[in-house]
Amino acid sequence: MRGRIFIDGEAGTTGLGIVTRLEAHPGIELLSLPPERRKDPKAKAKVMAAADVVVLCLPDDAARESVALAATLGAAAPRLLDASTAHRVADGWVYGFPELVPGQAEAIGGARLVANPGCYATGAIALLRPLVDAGLVPTDFPVTITAVSGYSGGGKTMIAAYERGEAPPFELYGLDLAHKHLAEIACYSRLDRRPIFIPSVGNFAQGMLVGVPLFLDALPGKPRGDELEAALAAHYSADGPVRVVPTVGSPGRIEPCALNGSDLLELRVYANDSTDQAFLVARLDNLGKGASGAAVQNLALMLAARS
Repeated sequence: MRGRIFIDGEAGTTGLGIVTRLEAHPGIELLSLPPERRKDPKAKAKVMAAADVVVLCLPDDAARESVALAATLGAAAPRLLDASTAHRVADGWVYGFPELVPGQAEAIGGARLVANPGCYATGAIALLRPLVDAGLVPTDFPVTITAVSGYSGGGKTMIAAYERGEAPPFELYGLDLAHKHLAEIACYSRLDRRPIFIPSVGNFAQGMLVGVPLFLDALPGKPRGDELEAALAAHYSADGPVRVVPTVGSPGRIEPCALNGSDLLELRVYANDSTDQAFLVARLDNLGKGASGAAVQNLALMLAARS
């Protein structure tokens, strides 16, 4: 992997994770601005024009401002990889989940504008899209999604509260049923009916579980658990970053932190065919495949297409 990368928002959690990963690639030149010039449009435009790809690790409004600034550069405008929520379902942007469908990795490689997925959305879409495409889950099915994440995904205020010991051991949030990841979950899972999504945060730094409960007898074909697992396994490469893990003989419990430090995503189907019920689970590091790791995967595709 070779290229010049500017991370706009390099001091944040996602930005720092990207920097750490890119430092292992000697062909990458990281461009930067001193802290006092990071909000100077002229300075930012100059470093953007020198970059092959600019990664936006910013709040949504700031990301939109940086996209607008890059557009003023004309032929010198860099390619953009946006890690914010701002452009994940926007026209003209390619969704940065290479395993979504055949050809998605190639689309990312050739795109000028790529939107990095949300962490919760990565797990939910990875579970749902193959089942919808296989006809096992209808697009209008009433889907419920639950999830728990480590506090590192909650931003500086949440991280500080947990590290000071001032936060609760566990809490639900998003109880207005309008979490910002819902739009991309519905869009890229091909769901016509808005799912219910309730996330939570636990008193651990990183790691994530995303769950989807299903009444199998409510699905049109009344599939068994092994049929769901087979559909997932058929969708993903066995040696890729998204892996289907059989649950036969498993202890019937799963914890969220086992993939911390990796860029892997594991999918499991826990089913009880005698009760026609199943629970689908995605496990990932919210800072890995859920954020920085996914960004570096997308950068590799974008830079490979350039070379």
